[in-house]
Amino acid sequence: MRNEHDRSEVTDRVVEGDELDDSLNVDSAAPSNLVEPVFRDIVVPDSAAGQRIDLFLTQASDGFSRSQITHAIQAEGATLDGRTVRPSIKLKAGQRIRFRVPEPVSDDTIGENIPLDVLYEDDGFVVVNKAAGMVVHPARGNWTGTLTSALAFRFQSLSDVGGPTRPGIVHRLDRDTSGVIVVAKTNAVHMHLSNQFADRTVEKEYFAITAGRLDRDRDIIDAPIGRHPYQRDKMAIRESHSTSKPASTFYEVIARRGRFTQVRVTPKTGRTHQIRVHLSHIGSPILCDRLYAGHAEVTAGMLTGLHDASAAQVLLQRQALHARRLTLEHPQSGKRMTFEAPLPDEIQRVIECLESLA
Repeated sequence: MRNEHDRSEVTDRVVEGDELDDSLNVDSAAPSNLVEPVFRDIVVPDSAAGQRIDLFLTQASDGFSRSQITHAIQAEGATLDGRTVRPSIKLKAGQRIRFRVPEPVSDDTIGENIPLDVLYEDDGFVVVNKAAGMVVHPARGNWTGTLTSALAFRFQSLSDVGGPTRPGIVHRLDRDTSGVIVVAKTNAVHMHLSNQFADRTVEKEYFAITAGRLDRDRDIIDAPIGRHPYQRDKMAIRESHSTSKPASTFYEVIARRGRFTQVRVTPKTGRTHQIRVHLSHIGSPILCDRLYAGHAEVTAGMLTGLHDASAAQVLLQRQALHARRLTLEHPQSGKRMTFEAPLPDEIQRVIECLESLA
């Protein structure tokens, strides 16, 4: 989708969300669609010394725009002498680049008539209640049925700060995380919202059900997060590692039912899979989290331990994580605004089943 503004005049920026739908994550695609990534190993020639890595890779990679290369680098798709880097880093002759080749994409997002639950809309931005199972933007194995496709069909103008395949996208949620997500209509509003996320003035509240009983009523989890050393689709707690970033998550128990806990979660930072990794780290992974809890569906019998006629009923086939509230400053009026998405029916059914354990 095109915007009347020249994107080259604006710094590309898509803020890391608390539960990112990372385009490099296997989690984002159905297993049958997985394609092995293609890597290139390059030794920096003398002629490229002093050049930015994003410019060098753009010139060395036929068919890809600088924006695509930049996004690939920002998604940890390139290492320089074994370390992840920023797109602006200057190269030295003899350094070794390992680069994950981006997937070819079309220049524009194709709109699709997909229903959207719009919570709020004005001239500057839109707030949507994203459904579980919807990928935010096109990625390997998920070229259609995305949030950006639905947005492109419904709205005439969206910001293009994040590139042609991410119109309006300021932050992201994982495919199987539902809830509040904000979308910018103009580049000016996009940058204002991005700055709020970067400055951590946006308040985010999630609801989760964990497959584990949390003993403390409330706590802060401070543990750095980086790529898993062996499973590239996962993140992990990685102390003192070059790829790790500080991460902090506050949680408060709402209710305990048997082996399960309902929690209110407030991430203080925004790392890939942060809430999922942190809760798994303390022994209570999110219920029905395929990556971190090891199961892809939950039945009534799994929750109650009973073997009656309803035991085989499937209640949940997505992680029990919902972006419930988001509070931000209106980019034009300066007023603080809170947006709330009600709990999805499938999570409500799990809660009702757990209440029988009280």
